[in-house]
Amino acid sequence: MAVDLEPGWLNVLGSEFEKPYMKALKEFLQNEKRQGFTVYPKGTDIFNAFKHTPFDKVKVVILGQDPYHGVAQAHGLSFSVQKGIIPPPSLKNIYKELEDEIVGFKIPNHGDLTQWADQGVLLLNATLTVRAHQAGSHQKRGWEQFTDQAIAKLSQLKSGLVFILWGNYAKQKESLIDENKHFIIKSAHPSPFSAYNGFFGSKPFSKTNEILIREGKEPINWQLT
Repeated sequence: MAVDLEPGWLNVLGSEFEKPYMKALKEFLQNEKRQGFTVYPKGTDIFNAFKHTPFDKVKVVILGQDPYHGVAQAHGLSFSVQKGIIPPPSLKNIYKELEDEIVGFKIPNHGDLTQWADQGVLLLNATLTVRAHQAGSHQKRGWEQFTDQAIAKLSQLKSGLVFILWGNYAKQKESLIDENKHFIIKSAHPSPFSAYNGFFGSKPFSKTNEILIREGKEPINWQLT
């Protein structure tokens, strides 16, 4: 596991890589490969969220739980899949909400959300790796400690960020966020199991842009090309 962080993130999170939990996590990942398991995403994509959204550029945070565990899906951004891969059900529901919410939004023919990340939307999963075809297989191995620290540092060192928390797992991260300095948008998860229980119609994308404009920041262009 190479430490491939953007300099701003390395400045606030670099010390984490020297801690025992991260060394144990590195050993765990090496052992997975020694045993012949395929791990997603590929090594160079594990820290993609941090690479595409530098610490100083973060405006919005969308929290996910786990990388996708299917072939060639995950590439280090929450809810996003690589081009050429059919968007999973949760992402299809995100697009449906965008179509209903944002005037003129057209559902793209791919599921790659990199354009959001490059505009300052940190697409952060709590766990950054997974064993192929085994959902949740790398949970509680140390990644959560690392990503919790990332959220805490954003909360501590920045102000006026929008945190989008979908579903109960993401809502547990609320305790890491200073609500006096930041904005939190919460709803049900876009999964087909819960989307109709409060995700559809929650308008997270227009609400986010309203906040950014109010804060004197450039709104996000949610349209993907």
